[in-house]
Amino acid sequence: MLYNASSWQYKKIKKTFIATLFMFELDILFKIRYLSAMDLSSGTQEFDYLFKLLMIGDSGVGKSSLLLSFTTDAFEDLSPTIGVDFKVKYVTMGSKKLKLAIWDTAGQERFRTLTSSYYRGAQGIILVYDVTRRDTFTNLSDIWSKEIDLYSTNQDCIKMLVGNKVDKEGDRVVTKKEGIDFAREYGCLFTECSAKTRVNVQQCFEELVLKILDTPSLLADGSKGVRNNIFKDRPPQSDASTSSCC
Repeated sequence: MLYNASSWQYKKIKKTFIATLFMFELDILFKIRYLSAMDLSSGTQEFDYLFKLLMIGDSGVGKSSLLLSFTTDAFEDLSPTIGVDFKVKYVTMGSKKLKLAIWDTAGQERFRTLTSSYYRGAQGIILVYDVTRRDTFTNLSDIWSKEIDLYSTNQDCIKMLVGNKVDKEGDRVVTKKEGIDFAREYGCLFTECSAKTRVNVQQCFEELVLKILDTPSLLADGSKGVRNNIFKDRPPQSDASTSSCC
C-alpha cells in the first residue's frame, strides 16, 4: 500500500521508523562501549566467576537507583534509563571472587524490542516494583513475567522479586504479603528494600548471587571458559526485609 507523503499514516510510519532506527543505532553504540569497557577492565582484577544479572520492571520503580546504591554506596534521583545501561561490581563470596555484570533495562514499552536480547545468558533476573504504585506490581504478572518466559535462555535462572521504596511507608499500596504471595507463585526470592536509605540493598544482590552459586548449571555458565559469551550477544535487527526462596 502506498501512502501520500502528506498523509497522517505516512507521517506516523516515518516517525516510527526514524525512532526505531535511532534506538537501534544507540543500542549498537552502547554495545561497543560496553565491550570496550569490559576489555579494559578484564586484566585489572582476577575473578573466579562472571555472572550476568538483569534488572527489569516499570519505568520509575528505582532500578537504576538500586543499582547505583549497590555499586557505589550512593543514591540519586535518576532520569529514566534510555535503552539499557550497565555496571560492574566485584564481590567476594566465601572463597570465590566474583565479577557481576549488572544490566539495567529501560521500563518504557518503546524500548522492549531492543532490550529483549539482553535476557540472553542472564543467570539472575531482578524484578523491581514500587510499593507505592499498584500498577508497577500488577505489571509484574501482566508483562514482566511473560517476558522472562519468552526471552530467558537459562531455565534455571534465579529470579529475585524486589519491592522498592519502603522508605515511603505512609504511601504504600502493595503489602508485603502480596509480594510474598507473588514470589511463591512465580518461584522467586523476595525482599523489600529502599535504594534511598540502602535498607536491604546489599542483601538483595548477595542472596541472589549465593543462590546462583548454589545452582550447578548456572555456576558452569559463569566459569572462565564461557564467561566471554555474556558479552557477545547482539541486539535484534527487527523491529525481604528477610529474603525467602519460594
